[in-house]
Amino acid sequence: MSPTRRMAVLSIATSLATLVLKFVAYGMTGSIGLLSDALEAVVNLAAGLVALAALSIAERPADDGHAFGHEKAEYFSSGAEAGLILIAALGIVWAAVGRLEHPVALHGLGPGLVVAAVAGALNLLAARLMLRAAARHDSITIEADARHLLADVWTSAGVIAGLLIVLARPAWAVADPLIAIAVGVHICWTGVSLLRRSVGGLMDRSLPPGEIAVAQMIIASELPPGADYAELRTRKAGSRRFLEFKLRVPGSESVAAAHALCDRLEALLGRRLPNAFVTIHVEPLEPERVGPAPPGAQRP
Repeated sequence: MSPTRRMAVLSIATSLATLVLKFVAYGMTGSIGLLSDALEAVVNLAAGLVALAALSIAERPADDGHAFGHEKAEYFSSGAEAGLILIAALGIVWAAVGRLEHPVALHGLGPGLVVAAVAGALNLLAARLMLRAAARHDSITIEADARHLLADVWTSAGVIAGLLIVLARPAWAVADPLIAIAVGVHICWTGVSLLRRSVGGLMDRSLPPGEIAVAQMIIASELPPGADYAELRTRKAGSRRFLEFKLRVPGSESVAAAHALCDRLEALLGRRLPNAFVTIHVEPLEPERVGPAPPGAQRP
């Protein structure tokens, strides 16, 4: 099993464990905050299953029907997780507003808070491990799943903080639903940011400006006298980076020399930009155009 899929399995196992703990905590206290936390654990479990399925698809090799691979499945997964986060946030706010209208006395807060804290600690540990793996393997699916768990950690922290206030001042029971509403609003932001990244990937957004600048520097530094390049285009699918540009060389340049230059550029770009797939179109440069860069040619 690949490292990224192992992280997805870790997410599923953690979600199962915290789901049980949080529903136990809710049963012990009757807190709407803890119920909202438990409902988010259900969403976490669903998101982990979606992530595992997406990673299984993304790791398939290219085939006749998918010549560029299956990596974009990761964007569907992160988009689905963003949607689940937003649904969970709305559900939390809805339940909290209902509790504001119909207050309920809480009980057994001490033991319930201990159980909730253990569940939050499990999520925090799993999320930190997954974020490191996401950075190492450049996986938006694992990053999305990890941030989903981190959002759950914030939920747990907010709920526990609110219930500690209620434990110290029982007359302030209104803090329970108010904290739940605040947490719901906060995790909405996490969902929106993930959704934006997923849409950007599906719409073939260009690589970050810093990576484009690196590519431009490498290409310009390797061009022989009289050569130029134009129409640099980039995009990303999962962890794969795609770069395409026109390499303009003097018409007198031999095919072998142009081919060697392309090989050198591909190797250099691949070393500086991990998992890069480079496509270079070689075109002859007319003698009268040799010298100054033609209009529209890209320079670093």
